[in-house]
Amino acid sequence: MPDFARWPSFPFEGDLRVKQLDDPVAVEPPRKGEGTAECSSCAAPDDAYIWVSERWRVRAMDRPTGLPMVLILESRSHFDLGDLPNLLAAELGVLTVRLERAIRSLDGVARVHVNRWGDGSAHLHLWFLARPYGQLQLRGTFLSLWDSILPPISESRWRENLALVAAWLAEFGGRPLAEPPRIEWRAPSSLTEQASHPIDPDTNFDEDAPAVGPAASDGSVAVAVLPIENIEPAADLDELAAQALTARNGDAAGDPADVDADAPDAEDDETAPPTGGPDAQGSDDATTASETPVPTQSPATTAGAAAPAGSRTGSGPVDQGGK
Repeated sequence: MPDFARWPSFPFEGDLRVKQLDDPVAVEPPRKGEGTAECSSCAAPDDAYIWVSERWRVRAMDRPTGLPMVLILESRSHFDLGDLPNLLAAELGVLTVRLERAIRSLDGVARVHVNRWGDGSAHLHLWFLARPYGQLQLRGTFLSLWDSILPPISESRWRENLALVAAWLAEFGGRPLAEPPRIEWRAPSSLTEQASHPIDPDTNFDEDAPAVGPAASDGSVAVAVLPIENIEPAADLDELAAQALTARNGDAAGDPADVDADAPDAEDDETAPPTGGPDAQGSDDATTASETPVPTQSPATTAGAAAPAGSRTGSGPVDQGGK
């Protein structure tokens, strides 16, 4: 075996054999797309690329691979490297540096390998392969092999990296076509659902709420539950309204049909002293609730209604948490 089989970057170990070298052929077969009519790169639409300009296009693989990023730079016109006119040759140098910088700006990328083989397709294409930071075993000429050996990165990270590179290139011209992955989230369906998760008053954080993070292996997305302070369970609100209606009517066993809940009795409200006595001003929420007329429509109506003359107000409107 040659010496590179003992390099730390060599991807394989164990017993290996070198293939027998075939005899050379008299005439090499044509590459893919030797003519423009048969060239798949010339026929590909712009939406198959992550970034396009008037004379250049950048495309990615059709799925995530083992490296953080693998991209291919192509000329829009059908040229090979040695056939480029001076204008495109000069632009190729600028775009090579620009694309290398864009990929190297991604998190977790240490180096970007730029390769041109040209044996598979006749249309000019340069490969850009990102070497992960800290993975010293991946250094050197075998990085393209490691790309097929390593487990693929997550699709979410892959799409985010594509969108970042496309946006980086678009700062200098052209049009980005890669979009970042969509973030799916939902708010609590009701206040009762939110109130069922107790909130730590010291941290203002719902310990039972799932943490926001990357998508799980099953494709599910973590849900952010926003804390809402001073929320009252729906059952307590109903009890509060029932107590207030009982105190207002004077008799809980009376006929509800004979009571007009929306017409306060001004005489009773103005003459009846507070039931809490001299210390009623410092009474707790339960005493205050029994003395305060509360309509039964909704907590928002209760908070916004003006108190009758002479009556005591409650402890204030329920904070809906900016809902």
